[in-house]
Amino acid sequence: MKKEQVVNCQFSVWYPIFKKHTIKSLILPLPQNVIDYLLDDGTLVVSGSDHSTQQTHTNNRDSDAEEDIQWSDDETTTTATAPEFPEFTSKVLEAINALGGRVFPKLNWSAPRDANWIALNSSLQCHNLSDIFLLFKSSDFITHDLTQPFLQCSDQDSPDPVINYELVLRKWSELIPGGEFRCFVKENKLIAISQRDYTQYYQHILKQEEQICHAIQEFFSQHIQYNFLDEDFVFDVYRDSQGRVWLIDVNPFGEVTDALLFSWEQLTSSGEIGQHQEGPAFRYTTSEVTVQPSPCLSYRIPRDFVDLSTGEDAYKLIDFLKLKKSQQEESEEEEEEEEEEEGNTPQ
Repeated sequence: MKKEQVVNCQFSVWYPIFKKHTIKSLILPLPQNVIDYLLDDGTLVVSGSDHSTQQTHTNNRDSDAEEDIQWSDDETTTTATAPEFPEFTSKVLEAINALGGRVFPKLNWSAPRDANWIALNSSLQCHNLSDIFLLFKSSDFITHDLTQPFLQCSDQDSPDPVINYELVLRKWSELIPGGEFRCFVKENKLIAISQRDYTQYYQHILKQEEQICHAIQEFFSQHIQYNFLDEDFVFDVYRDSQGRVWLIDVNPFGEVTDALLFSWEQLTSSGEIGQHQEGPAFRYTTSEVTVQPSPCLSYRIPRDFVDLSTGEDAYKLIDFLKLKKSQQEESEEEEEEEEEEEGNTPQ
């Protein structure tokens, strides 16, 4: 995989070529100050809302010790204010409204699929810039795009191409995971197709294997083949309930892209895949026995942490506070016992 191939898979490169066959989208240049904000680990507050947001932190340890607090002026209070980007916010809101008020966000290459756990209802659906920032600042995929897009390229000795980062807003569409497929193209030949959501078993794929494979092959030959800038690449498609196929994304042909039910050794070697068969190899989960956990689960934090931080489960918060109070009382008792023992020790 060369750096040029990664560059060619940027959304703004392939979208104009296949605009008629994919979901309506708008592309906005990403200002440098927004990039800096996304990469700033120290910024805890989320910017981009319709109104100014701020959060005040004090050094109060326990509300029960309220009588011990010495209230003073602002010098003892730290106020963290979210940075504001009024011009960029205005452009984003305008674009969101033009796309129907709900969008799916991504950068040049990646979407924050590893951060959906932090969003409302675990969805990547966004209504404003604040929703987008929350996902982007929680995503390792987005950080990779911004810091190491050419990490796994073979031509590391060559200079990195200059990247103009962009915010991509796609019109929100309810896609059924069982209708998504990843297609692998080598030397402009479709050699393999994999079920995208391979962690689940979908009965309709088993029943419609031949129709699905034929529809994707036809879509490739009519709209994709020889039209992309490279002869080796990976593209994702969605087959809707009417049998129509839509282009969802284009990715580099290399290990930076998940091979799903194949391996990159199989895809790159001159062996079994695509050599001794007329059509592409088609793999999908064939039974519930082979269902696997989602690979994105490794990016999540424990559910209890989420409930505590959001206040979503009041009982967990109460139990947590009781536990902290109990631990504090035990610690104080131990300190008193130690002091008594020291006082009773013969001099």
